[in-house]
Amino acid sequence: MIVHPTQGVLRVLFTLKGSIIKQIALRCLMVTLLAAVIVLVERHYPAFFYPVSATPFTLLGLSLSIFMSFRNNACYDRWWEGRKAWGRLIVEIRSFNRESVVIADAALRADMLRSLCGFAHGLNARLRDEDDLAAARPWLGNAEAISPHNVCNGILLHLGEQCSRLTEQQGLSEWRYNLLAQRLAGLGEVQATCERIKGTPLPFPYTLLLHRTIYIFCLLLPFALAEPLGWLAPLFTTIVGYTFFGLDAIGNELEDPFGRDENDLPTDAMVRTVERDVLAALGQTPLPPALLPVGYVLS
Repeated sequence: MIVHPTQGVLRVLFTLKGSIIKQIALRCLMVTLLAAVIVLVERHYPAFFYPVSATPFTLLGLSLSIFMSFRNNACYDRWWEGRKAWGRLIVEIRSFNRESVVIADAALRADMLRSLCGFAHGLNARLRDEDDLAAARPWLGNAEAISPHNVCNGILLHLGEQCSRLTEQQGLSEWRYNLLAQRLAGLGEVQATCERIKGTPLPFPYTLLLHRTIYIFCLLLPFALAEPLGWLAPLFTTIVGYTFFGLDAIGNELEDPFGRDENDLPTDAMVRTVERDVLAALGQTPLPPALLPVGYVLS
């Protein structure tokens, strides 16, 4: 995620960090060169040039803008829902930390809390299509007891079994057991929410139609601008292309908020927050440092 200080006018105009221009530069260059070629033909070989009215492009551009706003809103909703889910993960683990202080066995409590760190690491890796068991293993006291099929769910099952045994052995009251079980259920909901976002992209025909329409619009626009604008046509074509291609690329990034793109969620930093909270609850010092932005990017 990009974390920029307050932006001045010049920095807003010329900054590249976090800008989508790096991804769409080739496409913008393509429409600029096309517009220049069309203007050249219109100026030197008017017999080969057929002027096109700008009216259809006005109507199509308005419709395309509305269409893109719906898609980008849907993509941002996915990004924001993912952020809320990870915020809830931190809340549930902090609550488990507080409510587990009644567990008299310090070693057992430490093992349970460290397993929560393993859950956070495993979920982060799972959402990035990485090895979730390898990510969680350093925090698990008995990794062999966790099913590799779904490591995060296996960790929650194992914690639930430990809480249940404590209750049977009179180590936890029924009331306290219910509180801890609610925290585990909340973490299960967080996992399901993130997996739903990860596993359910926007409908492909919806995205495909938008991609095709943007290319058609930007490739045909110079034919409408060449005659009235002359050599200004490439400039305005580039501005329109930058806007439409940029919004399209931003939507693609936000659609999957759990990756490693610059504008994705800083899940590594949130996992480190969980580590620090858990280790502080266990009285460990010094704590690992909080992750800070590197080059304005918080991972």
